[in-house]
Amino acid sequence: MDTGFHVYDTTLRDGAQQEGLNLSVGDKLAIARQLDGLGVGYIEGGWPGANPKDTEFFARAKAELSLEHAQLAAFGATRRAGVRAADDPLVAALRDSGAGVVTLVAKSHDRHVELALRTTLDENLAMIRDTITHLRTEGQRVFLDAEHFFDGYRANRDYALEVLRTAYDAGAEVVALCDTNGGMLPSWVADVVHDVTSATGGRVGIHCHNDTGCAVANTLAAVEAGASHVQGTINGYGERTGNADLISVVANLELKVGRGVLPGGLLREATRTAHAVAEVTNVPPAARQPYVGASAFTHKAGLHASAIKVDPDLYQHMDPIGVGNDMRLLVSDMAGRASIELKGKELGYDLSGDRDLVTRITERVKELEGRGYTFEAADASFELLLIEEVSGERPSYFDVESWRVISETRSQGGPATEATVKLRAGGARYVVTGEGNGPVNALDQALREAITQAYPVVASFELIDYKVRLFDAGHGTDAKTRVLIETSDGQDSWVTVGVGANVIEASWEALVDGLAFGLRRHSH
Repeated sequence: MDTGFHVYDTTLRDGAQQEGLNLSVGDKLAIARQLDGLGVGYIEGGWPGANPKDTEFFARAKAELSLEHAQLAAFGATRRAGVRAADDPLVAALRDSGAGVVTLVAKSHDRHVELALRTTLDENLAMIRDTITHLRTEGQRVFLDAEHFFDGYRANRDYALEVLRTAYDAGAEVVALCDTNGGMLPSWVADVVHDVTSATGGRVGIHCHNDTGCAVANTLAAVEAGASHVQGTINGYGERTGNADLISVVANLELKVGRGVLPGGLLREATRTAHAVAEVTNVPPAARQPYVGASAFTHKAGLHASAIKVDPDLYQHMDPIGVGNDMRLLVSDMAGRASIELKGKELGYDLSGDRDLVTRITERVKELEGRGYTFEAADASFELLLIEEVSGERPSYFDVESWRVISETRSQGGPATEATVKLRAGGARYVVTGEGNGPVNALDQALREAITQAYPVVASFELIDYKVRLFDAGHGTDAKTRVLIETSDGQDSWVTVGVGANVIEASWEALVDGLAFGLRRHSH
């Protein structure tokens, strides 16, 4: 590991500025533990003094956080114009935060100094100098974020560099050059970083936003040009289009450049960390996210699957285990025999010795997908189909006699829906009526209540996601409907698909298969 290299996470501060993302203090503490488990060197906890929630975070962190790899950094601004650093209450909050590292944000663009700070260029330099000197005297390490640096460099190179020299002379360990507006491209970043390191001789960091879609590339370009401190956020969280995705940055540095920037072996925690943080933020993980997304090592076309059967590396840039991810194969109408064989192997079935069986399954998948089914995101439905073709019968734990749904609007109380299900399970006959918030919910309640009497484990099953799509919408209200339902038993989850002339029929098929798959899983 390159111990002189800084991996600096700003998810809790800059990432939290993402639209719709709202973190409690408890959330921030939970995410900090995940970041430490990944092995980042620094965790920017927020802006104490300016934000009551962040002040509370640092107070609780002293008692509740025990970090193995990371150090907490407090973010804040230089002193106000005309005020001594020792007398500025926001500087005092940084001093009292308990953080060993303070990251100060300072203006490096002359126009911003004059128009936003409403002060002189010389006073801005004095604000930087005095604040860093004061915090260093108090025993804290200081990093500086040079805000709008690249735009400022283009407008007034001499002043932008003078800001950096002032920070270095006052005791700042590193100055992060910020592409605050996110408008840079990799070659531009590289040129500027190279000039800065040559002109100042100081340690340079990089902080990129993703407005051109180049945040990760810009960060890597900066490192190649001499930066030894990278900032970013987990999952690329941040305002507008986000920040550099820190996992992509460190994965590229370790796996492509060969530079160890995390403690040994911890890069394998990347996928788990990304998804764990997504759970806390309540922002669904991006399936196509590089390295850690669910689709990052997923293969669909039959041509790819045929090659992967010979050697997985033929269509993968790395072994996904390096980032804690896994290879997946999708079953679709593009699937060939190799896709079916590999998917069967993934699910625990060796189909390689039965060419006719593989052909039969392949043709059935293509026929069903032609009718609107999709097995790409419905592994449970595909596994039930596979078992049916291998064994000659579909797993069944109950026999449905009939079901019906009644929706009515009452004069008082508004709309009401009830469903009645009649079925046999475990040698007994059950007739159950359920009420719910709409026909699908009512059916789910009735079906679950009936089957639970024969199979108590069903009580632990929960419908956690529900998606509807009209796939021949040109037919208007008589269009066919596809429904995907995700069911969980509290430990794992599985997805089933249903297709019907209406949403209720499609939902019923997906519900029944979801319960059947769950019962099979718990019976083995």
